[in-house]
Amino acid sequence: MRSAVLSAAGKPLEIVDRAVPEPGPGEILVKVSACGMCYSEVNHLRGHYPFGTFPAVPGHEISGVVAALGEGVDWPAVGTPVGTGWIHGSCGHCDQCARGDQILCTGAPKQVTGVNTDGGYAEYFVGRAGFVTPLPDGLDPVAGAPLMCAGITAFNGLRHAGATAGSRVAVLGTGGVGTMALRFAAAMGARVAVVSRSRRAEKQALAGGAEEFIATAEQDPAEALRAWGGADVVVNTAPDTATGLAAFGGLRPDGALLYLGMGAENVSVPPAALVMNRIRVLGVPSGSPHDLRDTLDFAVAHGIVPEVTPVTLDEAPDVLSAMDRGEHHGRTVITFP
Repeated sequence: MRSAVLSAAGKPLEIVDRAVPEPGPGEILVKVSACGMCYSEVNHLRGHYPFGTFPAVPGHEISGVVAALGEGVDWPAVGTPVGTGWIHGSCGHCDQCARGDQILCTGAPKQVTGVNTDGGYAEYFVGRAGFVTPLPDGLDPVAGAPLMCAGITAFNGLRHAGATAGSRVAVLGTGGVGTMALRFAAAMGARVAVVSRSRRAEKQALAGGAEEFIATAEQDPAEALRAWGGADVVVNTAPDTATGLAAFGGLRPDGALLYLGMGAENVSVPPAALVMNRIRVLGVPSGSPHDLRDTLDFAVAHGIVPEVTPVTLDEAPDVLSAMDRGEHHGRTVITFP
């Protein structure tokens, strides 16, 4: 099978031929239909993950069809359209796993698709039973691939931050996760403001359900959010910490600053503001298998899929290099015949 491999940190993707893997006990072989290209692959390329390994086939926004089942697995049946994301597996017995929150597993080292296990930049992928999810009817496997990471991260983050119908949600950033957060929040019935450096994405944000657009090159985001009425949830999807801190002063009492994107800098906020206004600062790491099912069902029910640009596996190295240089925009999905 044809695969794209990161051989070492800092080295470009290489296209190689490998044998089609055999699923072992408890495993599922998936013939990949599509795999989204996520900024997480840039982090792995740069060696930012302490749990990352090389060589690795990257990619964790995977959709495909069950090709074979390993010993002890009888579901989903061969031929079922499926998807999987960031979390590859977990210990299955710690308190978090027993509660169905495998993304927070403490009983085993982190098992991350495409980071320390081979992912979806290949014609076939081996997943773990229980972590490969049937796709709901009506979901396009190509356009829907980014829902496996950008989608679940945004949807699950909004839920944990307490966004509901009538909430005021400020989304910082207009990339893949930011666009998903806007569309999910609007579909939940929230009122949404989008915050970005410039007005380049203003038309798209307003068309996606935002009622307010704030350009930080023109005005202070915290002041602008207060003028809007304040935010119950500020969602930082930008790949740095400072963007969220700049909007912190725009939170309403009982508000939450949610980090879905971040940089290496620490979060530093006035403790008096936290205490006096009962404000929370939290982060959400993707989600567990049940969160992915909820995300996909909600997306299909509300007609939410990302706008994507399909590419071939041969084009993936150039795309990832452009992403690393900060010269690539939009959501790109590798497709397989």
